[in-house]
Amino acid sequence: MEDIDRTILRLLVDDGRMSFTDLGRATGLSTSAVHQRVKRLEQRGLITGYGARVDHAAAGLPLSAFVSIRPTDPAAPDDAPDRLAHLTEIESCWSVAGEESYILQVRVASPVALEDLLARIRAAAGVSTRTTIVLSTPYERRPVG
Repeated sequence: MEDIDRTILRLLVDDGRMSFTDLGRATGLSTSAVHQRVKRLEQRGLITGYGARVDHAAAGLPLSAFVSIRPTDPAAPDDAPDRLAHLTEIESCWSVAGEESYILQVRVASPVALEDLLARIRAAAGVSTRTTIVLSTPYERRPVG
């Protein structure tokens, strides 16, 4: 990947609604050249989509936590992501190496809501949980280096 493509990616990560004209100004390329490069980045799968950044606290979900899960029965099928897909409080699910099988990022309204969600996770997937509550987020979704 060329440096100019990295610059375009970095700019789009920072502002996914940036116009081709503004991207051109920031990179020294013409609007049509930027458009072609962005389309190529999309076709190559480097850009997989565009989305809004949400202020979760303002949306009523101020509490964020990471929930590590592991099956209570190691012989059970590894289908926790499918069994948990209906729980909308789960924002992300990562398969990981180590003692746990998956780490979930969850967002809820309160500690009581987190306690309820943990009970539903355990029941739905037959797992034990270990939870880390996020106190603050100095940064996330940093631009591509």
